[in-house]
Amino acid sequence: MASLFDKLESEAFRKGLTKRSKEAQDWFRKQVSSMGKINMHTMLKDDRLVKKQRPRVGDMFMYAYDPKHRKTLPYYDRFPLTIMVGQAPGGFYGLNLHYLPLKQRAIFLDNLTAIANNKKFDETTRLKLSYNLLKSASKFKYFAPCFKHYLTEQVDSKIMKVEASEWDIAIFLPTENFAKKKTSFVWKESRSKY
Repeated sequence: MASLFDKLESEAFRKGLTKRSKEAQDWFRKQVSSMGKINMHTMLKDDRLVKKQRPRVGDMFMYAYDPKHRKTLPYYDRFPLTIMVGQAPGGFYGLNLHYLPLKQRAIFLDNLTAIANNKKFDETTRLKLSYNLLKSASKFKYFAPCFKHYLTEQVDSKIMKVEASEWDIAIFLPTENFAKKKTSFVWKESRSKY
């Protein structure tokens, strides 16, 4: 299957945009806003995503999710875009970036990359995260609505790693899939938490 990441990167290269620049982020945001919803099962087959048996703290992942308490939750994301923060009872803690509007996602990711283990933005790059670090620094204020506990047994697909070189594209892809509420409602609720 042709990679959506490759397609967008090629177009950005032809436009002369520098990776990880503000101009590139703005361009990616405009491009994906005109795409409409992306099917999560199609997205999980993208050649640029890497299947992971053991997710690692500080990496970004996509996967299908069916919460255990879906009947009582006011809303939830069926296709999280998560940066793993740590192990949790029965699963893991993660930052689901879909709970943030696009502009705040970009700002938050930029702030998080300051604590990356390197600046290569390749398969070796990951974020050095902990709950205490996120809670203690004002530049990480956007973490509050994103911090979630995911149960491994409720993951409904393969867990696919998004390489650091693709983070800038992944955060803008319209892959959020909220149940029970519209995305605009979720983002408004998130704003009240930061």
